Amino acid sequence: MIRKILVYLFVTAATLCILITMASLLYNTQLWFLKVLDFPREQTLLACFICLLGFVALNRRWSGAAILLVVGLVTATALQAYIILPYTSFWPKAAPSATVSGPAARAHSFSLMISNVWMKNRNAAGLLHLVEKTDPDIVLAMETNQWWANQLAPLKKRYPYTILYPLPNTYGMMLYSKLPLRASHIRILQQDSVPTFDTEVQLPDGRRFKLYAVHPVPPVPSPYPDNVGEQEHKEVTLLKVGEIVARDTLPTVVAGDFNDVAWSNTSRLFGQTSKLHDVRIGRGFYNTFNALSFFKRWPLDQIYAAAPFQVQELERLPKYGSDHFPMYVKLVLPQR
Repeated sequence: MIRKILVYLFVTAATLCILITMASLLYNTQLWFLKVLDFPREQTLLACFICLLGFVALNRRWSGAAILLVVGLVTATALQAYIILPYTSFWPKAAPSATVSGPAARAHSFSLMISNVWMKNRNAAGLLHLVEKTDPDIVLAMETNQWWANQLAPLKKRYPYTILYPLPNTYGMMLYSKLPLRASHIRILQQDSVPTFDTEVQLPDGRRFKLYAVHPVPPVPSPYPDNVGEQEHKEVTLLKVGEIVARDTLPTVVAGDFNDVAWSNTSRLFGQTSKLHDVRIGRGFYNTFNALSFFKRWPLDQIYAAAPFQVQELERLPKYGSDHFPMYVKLVLPQR
């Protein structure tokens, strides 16, 4: 009797996993509840695999329907694995690893730390401690309001070059740099209260590159800033940035909280449009959200770099009270 109940449970769960997997392939839709199915691919893959093992182990009647369910589960498992496989070490690296390190690369490299601080988080000291410990050349803090601007003001002593745009709507951003910035702009690409930064950064060897900081709205209804009942505009913002980047003559880096998973159709289109490489590909998931949950995690904070850049270090940093883990990357721009 228990075995029969378990079989029915596995059949129900397996059917749900198959339906979720198939629905998650519907990219050209404005239905947010279908778009979010793109997020939990790791979790859905695990659920598909458990259902497959459980059903095969417990089922005793191999009818046509049972065989069809197994075929569906195998297909769903394979599809989920195929989509996330590039974000494992089994896949070739999109951005190559640095061939030179140490003092020889110092003049040609820079380090970047990005962190969505979670506006209601009050552990600013935790972030300041991470910055001091990691000592990046550039710090990008997102979801910063005036309270956070006040708390992070001490960074100006070590980071004299800044772009500061605190907002009360969870889309404020602040950029702190040890390296000189020039031709800095705050762009409003879609919504009036969602900024995008772009600036030229000068490396120690005198060469320059473009840095874009982004934090578009998520693909779910949100009161911040005006996403309730509207089509979400994440694709518009990212693709506009991609088109701008494609026209840049300097090597480019784009970083921020994309509010989208690394393997999404939007992220893929952004990479194609901008001709930039996701530094995660071939290295790992580096799930940054949700830092408050052990199981519900996915890679939302992303870093893309132009082909000349090489990755010397990539790390997910410890949490400090935000619902996002910070990300740290050190990139090298080799001399030609």
